[in-house]
Amino acid sequence: MTIDNRAVRSAGMSQGGQAAGLPTERVGVIDIGSNSIRLVVYDGLTRSPLALFNEKVLCGLGRGVEKSGTLNPDGVAQALTALERFATLAQGMRVGRLDVIATAAVRDARDGADFVEAIRRRAGLTVRVISGEEEARLSAMGVLSGTPGADGLVGDLGGGSLELVPLDRGVIGQQVTLPLGPLRLMEIGSGKGGPLKLIDQHLESLPWLPAMKGRPFYPVGGSWRAIAKLHMEQSGHPLHIIHHYTIPTAEAREFTALVGRQSRSSLEKMAGSRRRLDTLPFAGLVLERLLRIAQPSKLVFSAYGLREGHLYSLLSPEGQREDPLMASAADWAGRFVRMGDPALLMSWTAGLFAGEDDNAIRLRHAACLLSDVGWADHPDYRAEHAFLRVLRYPFPALDHDERAFLALAAHARYAGAIDGPLTAGARSLMTDGQGMKALVLGLALRLAHTLSGGATAMLERTSLKVGDGRIVLTLSDDGSVPAGEAVQRRIDALAKAMNLKGDVVQPLRPQAAE
Repeated sequence: MTIDNRAVRSAGMSQGGQAAGLPTERVGVIDIGSNSIRLVVYDGLTRSPLALFNEKVLCGLGRGVEKSGTLNPDGVAQALTALERFATLAQGMRVGRLDVIATAAVRDARDGADFVEAIRRRAGLTVRVISGEEEARLSAMGVLSGTPGADGLVGDLGGGSLELVPLDRGVIGQQVTLPLGPLRLMEIGSGKGGPLKLIDQHLESLPWLPAMKGRPFYPVGGSWRAIAKLHMEQSGHPLHIIHHYTIPTAEAREFTALVGRQSRSSLEKMAGSRRRLDTLPFAGLVLERLLRIAQPSKLVFSAYGLREGHLYSLLSPEGQREDPLMASAADWAGRFVRMGDPALLMSWTAGLFAGEDDNAIRLRHAACLLSDVGWADHPDYRAEHAFLRVLRYPFPALDHDERAFLALAAHARYAGAIDGPLTAGARSLMTDGQGMKALVLGLALRLAHTLSGGATAMLERTSLKVGDGRIVLTLSDDGSVPAGEAVQRRIDALAKAMNLKGDVVQPLRPQAAE
């Protein structure tokens, strides 16, 4: 527990981390980095926690540490004010557990311990200063929390350091920390090779780094995420979501080399984060040199880092093994579903998708769980709102084409179609085959909800089968699931999308014995 007794009493929280009177304990993490300080409050310690509040202050604590050995005085003043505010906000939000973690700048500065004590006195917060290896481990766990089974190299670039960790299909390898944060590199200057020489010296000292060749690289950290945003803008990518944004290595090297050569005035002309303009060229330079040596197959950006890794580390082994997408989609179903169990849609739609692999089954399951998210919206906007919610919601463990698939299935569930200007960007992320499958799944879900009125238990008295050029909806013979004109329209639309003929069959009731 990282709140002292004074803060606990005023927040109504126990030292054990239980929030008084709340059914679900909110948890918060304050990350004191070399460049920024951030508070994130989550709705609970779950496999896929939802951020309820997120605020960042760019204090630049690490500016000047390389030369002076001490924290930036202006940054310290700004940080103490921000941390006092964060502590007060956490108390007001009834946060049950608030953990405060400090990284490179605080652990390396001579006055780091004094700063930690000042935080305790002024804000009532107890700070845990972690080692570089621990920072690397938590960053790797953050990647795994959002990308289960990740296999390749994790790199977390903070203001003061670079952490590198190899992953072997989800197993964390050696943790390394290097003094290559942009704030440090800015102090070196450009003489005798300057930052370039230092970067190469450190990276070439890692004999295992070339073994990462041909495997994905997972960049973490605000500066590298800012580069991803710049690339999105420059390439016209239709979905501005960092998590699992992917760039081929050759393209990434060319782009990061370009960013690394830019002046502040040049970067100002490019879209993206203007608050990191001073550090972006150095972040780009580190990334370009790392890609040159490691030669990964591609870059897969992770929106999950140290904070998420810390929460993930607190879960039980069973909790860590849960699929975060399924956990998040199930949470949504619990919030939005009107009646019934959306999981029943899985078996009902299975006959339409023979030969699915495990990931396809997983995506269909998520689509079933999310199939009723728009019921409370105005009927004229249900399809639009369901599409945009699913497309933009911070689901973990989803590539961009998979995210587009789920969003298009949600759109078809309400609109009966996936075409139009609204969905054009999402469709551009997918193959025609993926788009057709999203349409068929959405139309099947549309039929299911029309047939049952959302009471999905009724579907257990029906079946949906494909064969002999037909798709047949068979209803129970007791009349407990009635047909109707709307049902016929839905089966016809589904059959047309599959180039089949649609039939609704309701067997005659057996005659009672005389």
